[in-house]
Amino acid sequence: MGKYSIPFLILFNLSLSTFGQETLIKGSVKDAQTLEPIAGVTISIEDSQLISITDSKGEFLFSSNIPLGEQILKISKQGYLSKRYPIVVNQGKTVDISDMTMDIDVSESADLFTITLSDDELNDDIGGADNISGLLSSSQDVFQRTVAFEFSSSFFNVRGLDSENGTVLINGIEMNKLYNGRPQWSNWGGLNDMMRNQELSTGLAPSAYNFGGVLGSTNINTRASNYRKGGQITYSSSNRSYTNRLMASYASGLIKNGWAFALMVGRRWGEEGYQEATLYDSNSFFASVENKINDNHSINFTSINAPNRRGKSSPNTQEVYGLKGIKYNEYWGYLDGEKRNSRIKEVEEPIMMLNHYWDISTKTSLNTNVAYQFGKLGNSRLDNSGGSNPSPAYYQDLPSYTLSDLNGPDYALAYQLEQNFLNDGQIDWERIFDANLTTNISGQNAAYVLYEDRSDDKQLTLNSILSSELTENILVNAAINFQTLKSENFGEVIDILGSNPGVLNVDSFDNYQYDSQNPNRVAGEGDKYRYNYNLIADIVSAYAQAQFKYNKVDFYLSGRITNTKYQREGLWEHSRFPGNASFGKGEELSFTGFGAKAGATYKISGKHLADINGGYITRAPSLRNTFSNSRENHNIVQNIDEEKISTADISYIFRSPIVKAKITGFYSKIEDANEVGFYFADGLSGDDIENNDTSAFVQEVLQGLDKKNFGVEVGIEAQVIPTIKLKGAASVGQYTYDNNPNLYLTSSSFTGPRGSINYGEANLKNYKVPGGPQRAYSAGFEYRDPDFWWVGATANVFTNTYLDINTLTRTRNFYLDADGLPFNDYDPELAAQLLKQEKFDDYLVVNLVGGKSWKIDNYFVGFFASIGNMFDQDYKTGGYEQGRNANYRELRDDNANPKRVFGPKYWYGRGSTYFISTYIRF
Repeated sequence: MGKYSIPFLILFNLSLSTFGQETLIKGSVKDAQTLEPIAGVTISIEDSQLISITDSKGEFLFSSNIPLGEQILKISKQGYLSKRYPIVVNQGKTVDISDMTMDIDVSESADLFTITLSDDELNDDIGGADNISGLLSSSQDVFQRTVAFEFSSSFFNVRGLDSENGTVLINGIEMNKLYNGRPQWSNWGGLNDMMRNQELSTGLAPSAYNFGGVLGSTNINTRASNYRKGGQITYSSSNRSYTNRLMASYASGLIKNGWAFALMVGRRWGEEGYQEATLYDSNSFFASVENKINDNHSINFTSINAPNRRGKSSPNTQEVYGLKGIKYNEYWGYLDGEKRNSRIKEVEEPIMMLNHYWDISTKTSLNTNVAYQFGKLGNSRLDNSGGSNPSPAYYQDLPSYTLSDLNGPDYALAYQLEQNFLNDGQIDWERIFDANLTTNISGQNAAYVLYEDRSDDKQLTLNSILSSELTENILVNAAINFQTLKSENFGEVIDILGSNPGVLNVDSFDNYQYDSQNPNRVAGEGDKYRYNYNLIADIVSAYAQAQFKYNKVDFYLSGRITNTKYQREGLWEHSRFPGNASFGKGEELSFTGFGAKAGATYKISGKHLADINGGYITRAPSLRNTFSNSRENHNIVQNIDEEKISTADISYIFRSPIVKAKITGFYSKIEDANEVGFYFADGLSGDDIENNDTSAFVQEVLQGLDKKNFGVEVGIEAQVIPTIKLKGAASVGQYTYDNNPNLYLTSSSFTGPRGSINYGEANLKNYKVPGGPQRAYSAGFEYRDPDFWWVGATANVFTNTYLDINTLTRTRNFYLDADGLPFNDYDPELAAQLLKQEKFDDYLVVNLVGGKSWKIDNYFVGFFASIGNMFDQDYKTGGYEQGRNANYRELRDDNANPKRVFGPKYWYGRGSTYFISTYIRF
């Protein structure tokens, strides 16, 4: 062997050794007070795209595409103060930075806004109340947080889409309702402390749990071991939804023998919120228990129950608001000296789930879940089976009615009606009881009862979610999911209001038997009434996804397939739709949906990034939009098909230690959608209406509806000095109907074989889609003092909010007389003016927030407060055109009146409101 052989072999072996060694960054994070591991901490390397999340042991690892040299490691988690650690990374070496600590952020104030994210969603009957804000509350993106905390009170919809386009999951189980596709936020309302551990995927961005929706997905993690050890007691007061809130929570952290538990109880209550007589009565219970069997297996059981009752508030015409103000609510009246609301929404749907977590290897995990949800959802209302309309704002009891008299206005009567309404204007419960007593004396059944529309669901969900890191650059996710639902739907008499024995189970308008196999049955308290049927749904779905991460570009591909089956089972036979048209099991429907999406992020540099995403989705219509009138018959929406969604967005992102900014352009198109609505219509044309009438209670079906949404989103924040942050956000969009869909009506008053009349095309193209402001702008600041007090303010401007149009007036029914011939006095120019969509006034809302916190030994005590709409701005958040003027002449004559009799009904936002809260953590 030559004299150079030994040094050469040593150098060769050293080279092999260096080549074989990986460059790694690993470490762990602990709570600075308890020294317990913290799960769910986001670890990032600044000026790179590398992100890791700590596991249940508080540990993390970076093993691929790690930049060399001097780097900054940032650790962050909601509820804690973020920290930055300088490190030096060398090729082939391991950087071990274990036992980093995080201090609790005692000024963390996100809880201030939870009242607007879950409590307001409890009442989804108010105009535009369905929004996506709850999906965005955990985001660190300034635009998304602005939507959640500033825009939500105006019922702003991100990209003009409602919450059925985003998915909410708890431990990987999807919580969106099969009936309408939307999450029922109140199912976990009042459990703020236990709902904080969230993983958010916005837009089409990939999720580790499911395919997601156009607006993304949020997974709420309730594993007991992931909660910070300790407890918290909170008391809050407000004039928004409730008056008082009391919450207590405790988490054990991981204790001996691998057990962990987390518990919480809460109560929210109040006689009324901002609107009159909107009572609030809610209790909340949460328990999560986990057993870490060994290093590879863990089982977690979660139980959630949040029963709640809330009084609803009414939409009103501008005439009513002008007389009684924006707090007015027509649904209540005094009974025995107390306010009694006739419309109460009651929800109690407990959730139980069992989750198995299996770490197959260090790079592969399998999460298998089973969940069962059951319970009831009820909405009460007054039923007048033989009496006059009990509404205190009934059109014949308002001044506008006598002022529009064809024989000339009756000013004296108008003044009398005005004074009556001003001095009372509420439900006369005593008159209702007296009317029932009178009808009983004459041998008749109840003229009025209070009944409840009920949906009692039983839903079982099973799924299994796989995640595997194939290589240092490729991550694969896949899942299979099964859901089965049985939804029992019926009316139930809850109060016969002094009558004996009850109410006749017959349609008082058309005299049809609701249950023809038990004719003329009298329904008492607790008996079913009006309708009784089941909806059955079974869904099987699977998705797969691959993510690729490299130095300059990250990209992903994802696909989904879904089979959905629906069926209606009639438990009563409706006499208008005899035999198998309403009774027994109807046709089983089957829909097949596909989804595909892809996206890429190009890293121009550490500060500049470009992101693009695109997707195409087909999906089954919701149960709500599948049956034209499920309360009476099996009829399916004619020519029903899967909905199609095309969507894309492109973003530029700038990130520096001082400024973070993002600008996004977006586009989406929904095709072949169906929408089913219910209302009373006047001015109908056609020969298929009983008694040649022109009025009926109808179900309106829009078929093949297309919508087009596009716009720009901007978010920017600047930490100008360590104590002051400036922030701004804007969304500028245009959301329109993009075609002229077919419209037909169904009704038990129609004499055709299917009880329907087709009115052909509805001329909707280029009308604006309702649903909150289409443009919103926000600017504000935050000041956080080193002595742990803080203050912030934002100014928010909202524009381009539109009234929901009556689509029937955009069909041929508008210009046809009752005989089917065109009106001989039809004026096209006036018609165009009458059909112009109302645009609401722009408005400014200023919000203020502040607080103070203290650390006393091992306790954290905090107080904070907010003022919403500080300058008491009145503004409309939504509304709709009434269906009572369905043709040209009726609408023309109504608009010619000094005050419209059947003008649009509106919802107003709240005036100035407050929210204060104090807490102690330990």
